[in-house]
Formats: sequence, C-alpha cells, structure tokens
Amino acid sequence: MDWITGMQKAIDYIEDHLTEQIDYDTVAAQSFSSSYHFQRVFSILCGFTLGEYIRNRRLSLAGMELAAGEERILDIALKYGYESPDGFADAFRKFHGFLPSQVRGKQETIKSFSRLRLKFSLEGGFVMNYRVEKKPELVFTGYKRRFTGTPAERWEQTADFYTTTRVNQYILKGLSRDCDTTYDIMTGFGDDGYDYYITALLDPWCTEHLGDELGAAEAKRFEKIIVPEGLYLICETERTKYPTMLVDALRRQAVSEWLPSSGYMLADAPEVMVTHWFGKYDDPSVKNSRYIELWLPIRKCE
Repeated sequence: MDWITGMQKAIDYIEDHLTEQIDYDTVAAQSFSSSYHFQRVFSILCGFTLGEYIRNRRLSLAGMELAAGEERILDIALKYGYESPDGFADAFRKFHGFLPSQVRGKQETIKSFSRLRLKFSLEGGFVMNYRVEKKPELVFTGYKRRFTGTPAERWEQTADFYTTTRVNQYILKGLSRDCDTTYDIMTGFGDDGYDYYITALLDPWCTEHLGDELGAAEAKRFEKIIVPEGLYLICETERTKYPTMLVDALRRQAVSEWLPSSGYMLADAPEVMVTHWFGKYDDPSVKNSRYIELWLPIRKCE
C-alpha cells in the first residue's frame, strides 16, 4: 500500500502543477523513488511515458478551456507551457485532430484525457518463474532503431524492424554460431521512446576484429553495445510457440507484483530479452518449448 500511495502522491503532484514547469526529480520524490525508477515503472504500468501523460493532460484541459470560450488562445497556450501560438497549435492538432481556432467555431468535438487514479485491488496468485542474479559486463554486437509512439505503434515497429533486417540477423547468427538464442536490448528510455537493439554475443576476438571478418564497409552495419555489470531480476515466460506475445504482460507483472515488496527498484541500465528457440520452426517436438528470459536491471532501495 505504501508503494500505491507514493505513486498516487506523485500523480496528484503533477495534477496540482500542470500549469507550471514540472521537474521529474520532484515528481519521483513524492513516491520516495529515483527519477529513473519512477518514470520506467510509470511507463510499464500505464503504457505511455510520464511526459506523454503530462502533455496529454495539459492539452485535454486546454481544449476544455477553449470550448468554454472565456480566454484567448494565446493566453491558454502560455498557461500550459507553450511559448508560441504555432507550437501550441501543432501540439493541439496532433492530440485533438484539429486546430484550436476550430474549437471556438464549434466545428469539432474535443478529446478528453482523464486524470489517473490508482486503486488498490487484490493481486497475486500467479506463478512467475524468476531469479535474482548478478551478471558480469557483457559486450554485444548489433544494430538499433529508435521506437516511438503508443504501445501498438511500437509493436508494429518491432515487427517491421525484424522483417526488414533479415540480412543483418543472418550475419550475426553466422558470426556467433548460435541459432538457438537471440538477444534483444532496450536502452535509452526517454519521453520520446527508446532504442531497440537486435544483437548477438560474439567471441571477443571477433567483436574487436569485425572489420577483418566482414570487411570495413559491411562492419559499419553494426556497433558495440556494452551491458554493464549489475544485478538483474530475471523472469521467464511460459514455454509456448510465440513467447514474444507474453513479454509485456510479464514485465507488468514483475513491476506491479514482485518489485513493490522486494526491497529493490529499477536501475538505470539496459533491459535484455533472451529468446530461447530450441530448434527449427517446423519441428513439432519443439514448437512449444520456446521461452524468453526478461532481464530487468535492479538495485537495492535506498
């Protein structure tokens, strides 16, 4: 309950300061957690970032005030942190689908983005296979794309990323000589999204001499990704044909059920997904043996 109360206090603070500049460290302090931990947990549980929540709430309230017709568009823009009418108009159009001036003419119906209120409910009773493990520094080789937008949009971006970069994947598999395991890394979390890497664990010599193995031009496809030494909560999905469909729910379960009572918080480090394929797609004996290990970086609460 302390964790739920702290999260609600942080949300209440945001709501009380929507017309002011909001400092994320101050928001996180309301829940007695680090800024990174609060923002990451918020994003996992809500499906949108802290910045998106603040922006959508401001634009929702601005729409209501415009519809009331009591203040000038410029005054409302300044009230909710926009320094120019053009910037406000662009953000307003992206959220509501039309310009602020069209609200005054009663030409369009505005959108509402409601305030978050956390409710305590009985949870648990689910089995989650996990372990807490210290990992050494790991050096991966891979390539990335920045994912942005809603969870549905990011899911589509992930699918497109995989289907349009098959050659890179085949090269990494050939270099690693491991066709049964793949490593995906998420890092660089921010209000606009995160960096998503498709990677492989290569022999150290190969990592340092990638140009000798592939040629200088081909080696430019890839970069080195260092995952620092640290403590990880490692959770496993069920064994199934399509374990990727279970990862988001597993992440939410770990954050909402295990983390609050564990004495740990999320650490500012990359998140790793390790997929174990166990054989060929057309082998009936292994089609339901696939699973994903989700590595969530953690550290002791202060």
